[in-house]
Amino acid sequence: MSDTTPPMGSAAFRSDPYPTYHHLRRTVPVLKAPQFDRTWVLLRFADCEAVLRDQRWSGATGLRRVLPDGSLAPRRRTGVGGTQPLGFTDPPEHTRVRRLMAKVFTPRAVESLRPRIQGLVDEILDAAADRGELDLIADLGDVVPMMVICEILGVPPADRDRFKPWSNAATRAFDGVIDDDTAAEARAGFRSLLAYIDDLIEDHRSHPGDDLLSALIAAEEDGDRLTTDELRVNAVTLLVAGHETTTNLIGNGAHALLRHPDQLARWHTDPSLDASAVEELLRYDPMAQFVNRVATHPTDLGGHHFDPGDHVILALGAANRDPERFPDPDRLDLGRDDGHHLTFAYGAHHCLGAALARLEGQVALGTLVHRFPHMRLLTTDIRYRDHLTLRGLTELRVTVAG
Repeated sequence: MSDTTPPMGSAAFRSDPYPTYHHLRRTVPVLKAPQFDRTWVLLRFADCEAVLRDQRWSGATGLRRVLPDGSLAPRRRTGVGGTQPLGFTDPPEHTRVRRLMAKVFTPRAVESLRPRIQGLVDEILDAAADRGELDLIADLGDVVPMMVICEILGVPPADRDRFKPWSNAATRAFDGVIDDDTAAEARAGFRSLLAYIDDLIEDHRSHPGDDLLSALIAAEEDGDRLTTDELRVNAVTLLVAGHETTTNLIGNGAHALLRHPDQLARWHTDPSLDASAVEELLRYDPMAQFVNRVATHPTDLGGHHFDPGDHVILALGAANRDPERFPDPDRLDLGRDDGHHLTFAYGAHHCLGAALARLEGQVALGTLVHRFPHMRLLTTDIRYRDHLTLRGLTELRVTVAG
């Protein structure tokens, strides 16, 4: 590591990981991860894309930490009764479960949500206009994705204050290198979410509705299509992933626009940029920075040989800023005619909710810049959450007066 780039995982790195990514990509693009056994970090776009395209790289990962004395930490139990969330399974199990959940995330089904999302955003921005200011995290980024995924799943939106702290804790498990206390809090958060979902499942069994949870219960009761544990763990995953990542998309995207007022003004004067602007914001500062894969076959990649059982951590944030793939990658260009970033992964494990996240980003951020083109930053101490994998701000207050 150079004297000017902070080490990966540090507070300075979380604040701005991109100088570190550039340094590592130039010097050690296939980086041995000292914290984990048989694990490498990939930082080039071509290497990351190659892994995501190849189904012989499994999503059923289980990184093992290397302790200070050189021994391996025990594997931390994940999932429910041996059942893993969708993103950590492989075909044919992955194909079967994803097919059941994908119906509400088709482009047509997602587009039907646009009026509801627009109404939510308008209501929030109306209230902000009356106050003269807005926290783009607490008032907008947290609220819109949470309300939408609750309505899709059939979760009472009023319960969001109950399960939001559990979700915040549970998502720390994605970071890999966490201390024992944080790991215990993550497990406790996951258990609380499971208990909450269990109660909802029982309620939806007795009172089915026109929602995804009721549809998944009906699929489970058909016999061999969805097990109880698959229902439980994937319902929790949808609830958490359905809002955590999009909250960060809205926050990171708004922060990038505030730091590039020329691009904010450009979007304001040209509404036709709605789609390309969100794609560029997704590339520029992705809300999910890493995904993991494990080799199931011997392979050579990026000048390195991998044996079955070797793990790779794909640094999506680094891949999205690779100058070999994106010219002038540190420049925010809302008209960039290239949406092939890796923020939503790729291939069989392409993010199930990508279309919904894009729509929420287009409506929330597009309406914001069209309505408040002169907003100014009020938050003086920009802080990122402690999470390493999920990158997002703690607050982003702006003035919308005048």
